[in-house]
Amino acid sequence: MKLLRATLLLLLLLCTSNNFAQIIQTTLDPNQLPKLPSNWTKKNQVGFDISEIAFVNWSAGGTSSISGLFKGEFGRTYVKGNHKWVNELIVKYGLNKQDGTELRKTDDALLINSTYGFRKDTVSNWYYSAKFNFNTQFSNGYNYPNRDIAISKPFAPAYIFLGAGAENSNKQKNRTFYFSPITLKTTLVLDDYLANQGSFGVRKAVYAPDPLDPTAQILVQEGQKVKAEFGILLTAYMKNEIYKNIFYENRLSLYTDYLNKFGNVDVDYDTRLDLVVNAYVKANIGVHLVYDDDIKTKKDVVDPTTGTTSQVNDGPRAQLRQVLGVGLVYAFQ
Repeated sequence: MKLLRATLLLLLLLCTSNNFAQIIQTTLDPNQLPKLPSNWTKKNQVGFDISEIAFVNWSAGGTSSISGLFKGEFGRTYVKGNHKWVNELIVKYGLNKQDGTELRKTDDALLINSTYGFRKDTVSNWYYSAKFNFNTQFSNGYNYPNRDIAISKPFAPAYIFLGAGAENSNKQKNRTFYFSPITLKTTLVLDDYLANQGSFGVRKAVYAPDPLDPTAQILVQEGQKVKAEFGILLTAYMKNEIYKNIFYENRLSLYTDYLNKFGNVDVDYDTRLDLVVNAYVKANIGVHLVYDDDIKTKKDVVDPTTGTTSQVNDGPRAQLRQVLGVGLVYAFQ
């Protein structure tokens, strides 16, 4: 009888310890725990557009060419309660090669946008916002076919916008409007030659005649490399599906300076039509319009005596770039 009682007690202890061990294992195994919802959402998308035309013994004539454009869009958005922090990185770089010409750049951009907003309640679409924007390029730009003198370089120019204002963001309609009456715009021209030329609105260098050589000049004051302005910034973003798998996207930026020619508006407008074939193939048509009174066009001037070529400013002009491409798109987490 005592043996039976001892056996039953032993079996009870074994069953209890086994169940307890399973409870502890289930509690401590991190792979079986439910994942907490994150306040962050991500966007990672890269793409490559290519266009090519080739001629072989073509009686009507023509020039063979091939173009490629790499694009990347990356986003990180944090939303919690009444707080929202949106970060965006956009990179573009394109090249073109034609028969009989050297490799030429067609697109070059590095953009960083960051906006923090706070609203009174979770129903309102209005935010008190602060915005940071940075814009520059990766490589030198030229006034083709002249490749001896660069008309732009990395961080020459670079633009920085920093300001505070109000933002209206409607997630359902996928549109955002931002207005800042206090925005600091900083223009960087971190290249001695371009700064001395007074490119992109900075103060150009001051020269004086050389007393030892009447044909030469002496640099008295170097060109300005950092220019600060204070003004009003208005930005708008909208993306709608106007038809099935056809998306229309717009980005607009308007800026005017309080002290320097108030009312003279810098315009940056980028519009694009995306035609989605499937998850990996997309066609797009885009137009980018820029007008900035501080950006002067360049033209080559040949000295009739020496035969040397130099570049001079030819006044501000409206800049227009049109893109039509078909390529691959890959999105990942």
